[in-house]
Amino acid sequence: MSDIILPEKMTKVGIVGVPPLAVIEEFNRRGAEIADLDARLVDAGLECAVTLLPRVYCAILRTVVVNALHLDLDLIVIDTGPGKCDAAAHTAAILRDRIETPIITTRNLDTRPFGNPVCESGLPLVEKMERITASVLEAEPRNRELPPCRPTAGFWGVPPRDFSLLALFPDTTHVYGWSRCMENKTPADAEMEAMFNPEVPTVFFAQSFCAKTALARHLASIHPRGLYLDVDATATASARAKIEAFLELSGGGR
Repeated sequence: MSDIILPEKMTKVGIVGVPPLAVIEEFNRRGAEIADLDARLVDAGLECAVTLLPRVYCAILRTVVVNALHLDLDLIVIDTGPGKCDAAAHTAAILRDRIETPIITTRNLDTRPFGNPVCESGLPLVEKMERITASVLEAEPRNRELPPCRPTAGFWGVPPRDFSLLALFPDTTHVYGWSRCMENKTPADAEMEAMFNPEVPTVFFAQSFCAKTALARHLASIHPRGLYLDVDATATASARAKIEAFLELSGGGR
């Protein structure tokens, strides 16, 4: 925290990506309300972001801009380290020039592991991802008591903007990729991000226009039963059909 100066008033703060644990600890200590700007928080379309970001930016960063434009925040902290992307750094620079809310950038290089009980649990995949994304708001992890299940399918990738596509997967789906790093609170762990289970059919997912599409497609190509899938803002009927057919034909369905 020595290189980050936080303002005295921090009633409500926004975060992008996974800021360092020390930052979240300080927010928790001060009792600040934390808003995850990667998630859809306001009733406004992505077209609101077009004056700040081109349409070829991923839906997550466009969502960040929409939230930043509409929410009354005291501070926004954006992780621009290797656990996020260069586009996040550009987004931070643009927001700094265009809105009054103070913007702080961080580089999360945390290596202390917190484990992956949620990723390996038998909870429905939507609930898994809800718990994983919520975990970034608190320094102390919850869900440690969850027992692991035997996986029949895998979901590799980032939390999608449209969680409804996750409802297509069986509860016995294990989570891999950056979402796994997110629960472990080590978003820059490239080795963990590249992990997958070759024994179970796995969907390798990334948001359209995200740099992670390259890794997703590569890993899907070397997985014995892998499907590469990228989706922009919302899951189309075609994307849903691909997931359902893949899981049914590969033996990873419900």
